[in-house]
Amino acid sequence: MKNIFFLILISGITFSQTTTKPFNTKEEGNAFRLWVNQTHPEYANQIKLGKSGSFTNTYILKAYEKYGEDYEKLTPLPTPKIDIVSIGKQIDEQMIKQHVAILASDAFQGREVGEPGEEMAAQYIANYFSKIGIPPYKNNTYFQDFNLIKRKFKNISFKISGHQYEINKDFFSFPMFSPTIIKSNDILFLGYGIESEKYNDYQQNVEGRIIIILQGEPKDESGNYILSGSKKKSPNRSWREKLKVAKKNKAKAVIFISENYEKDYKSFKHRIDHEALNLLIKEDQIPFFYINKKITQKILGKKKIEKYKDKISNTKNTFSKTVNRKVYIETKNNEKIITGKNVLGYIEGSDPELKDELIIITAHYDHIGVIDGKVHNGADDNASGTAGLLEVASAFQLAKKSGLEFKRSILCMPVSAEEKGLLGSYYYAEKPEYPLSQTITNLNMDMVGRPDVNHPGNENYIYIIGSDKLSTDLHNTSELANSKYVKMELDYTYNEPGDPNRFYYRSDHYNFAKNNIPSIFYFSGLNEDYHKHTDTMEKLSYKKIKKLTKLVFYTAWELSNAKKRPIVDKINEFD
Repeated sequence: MKNIFFLILISGITFSQTTTKPFNTKEEGNAFRLWVNQTHPEYANQIKLGKSGSFTNTYILKAYEKYGEDYEKLTPLPTPKIDIVSIGKQIDEQMIKQHVAILASDAFQGREVGEPGEEMAAQYIANYFSKIGIPPYKNNTYFQDFNLIKRKFKNISFKISGHQYEINKDFFSFPMFSPTIIKSNDILFLGYGIESEKYNDYQQNVEGRIIIILQGEPKDESGNYILSGSKKKSPNRSWREKLKVAKKNKAKAVIFISENYEKDYKSFKHRIDHEALNLLIKEDQIPFFYINKKITQKILGKKKIEKYKDKISNTKNTFSKTVNRKVYIETKNNEKIITGKNVLGYIEGSDPELKDELIIITAHYDHIGVIDGKVHNGADDNASGTAGLLEVASAFQLAKKSGLEFKRSILCMPVSAEEKGLLGSYYYAEKPEYPLSQTITNLNMDMVGRPDVNHPGNENYIYIIGSDKLSTDLHNTSELANSKYVKMELDYTYNEPGDPNRFYYRSDHYNFAKNNIPSIFYFSGLNEDYHKHTDTMEKLSYKKIKKLTKLVFYTAWELSNAKKRPIVDKINEFD
């Protein structure tokens, strides 16, 4: 009942399109104050108007609402100059805060895809698009629906040489794959399960084999990582990357050796305890399992792990071994189909030819829902980026209504199911409502509301990821827009190819980048409340979000009016 009431409440909120303020300078405001004091002294005293002060505060705006029309008849105000800078100045910190307050409220229950809270958030966004004058795309709807399959393990039978092991106590997985039966008479130990130029475990055919692999990546005798030749970790060490490589090489299943089982279990607890999602149109993950020390010793024997690690370390080369163990694994799932929603706000450009090209601006609005009875509000992740995106849309609509032309079209698209593997943006890239060939750029905002440990108290920086991966033009346009209009500190730390965090892969821009569309990921960095119920709105810097929102708006503006689209002049070195 509480949620229903809240939905009714937000549906009635009036979103006023930001308009030009009545005064452009302090001098204009003070002239009006003087006139009110002279012609309506009792009222001026009553509201404590004063004879000088701010030309935007509540006192002068209240007086203008009452007597502005009379004043303009006597003293016509100069027509305010409307240009792109004045439009950008209308991006409103309070409006951003209002969006966050609603999206990150308890009533939205953490906005998990397929749940009522996500539906409420999608409707809120669509309502706002409607209020600021963006019509339904293709005169039909604001929503692009996509179907997902939701899975939870019903039962797993895991037997090695006839011995049955206990789920979660001895092994764990999460239901990212369909029900399966896996049988084998042997298991292949395949080092770290890494495939790269400097180090390659896949020097033999693994098709149809169960492979057992170490976590992390190999070191040499001096303690440096073999892949980097230094203390720097490689992206190849991630579990997702290892599963991707195993699937590419047609392995039957992957068994990860967990050397700290309790720590790994705790790290993956949310995934273990909750349903997993996948798009119906997307291939499932290869079956995989993490095993504890007891199962590891049953498969490989005692004290074998360190021996195998040393062999790899000493030779700087892979080591593999087939062990004869009878394996029987059977998984059964509870499954159901649910629906997620991308929300599309399409703003048509003015040029008869170039309007068919568009810039897509994204931010995921979903989060991770309710965990252990606690609402995970996701204020920074990613009500912050969604709020900024809504105000970018508002700024473009204001420009259009004010007669300022932008040549190419703009698609403001809050996407869903990012937290489940970038699924909403993946679906759009596979089933685009507007041709990808005509999409010139993607600008993506994700977690943009809080300074991280590398920038304590700094409200004027942003990490830029991906701007130069495909297009020198896009990178230059981004730099130009920033220096010309906003002057934020652009930090390229996570843009490095060897970034062990792999942030370039971890937000929705990547589904556009891998389709050869130049893309930028705007990011403020991780914080101590990442994916916790403590990610709440009072911890955000709304000044920071506003500044980044302006940067995205001006960058999109420059791209929309450029003589040519950003040229793809680089090969994407990732994937």
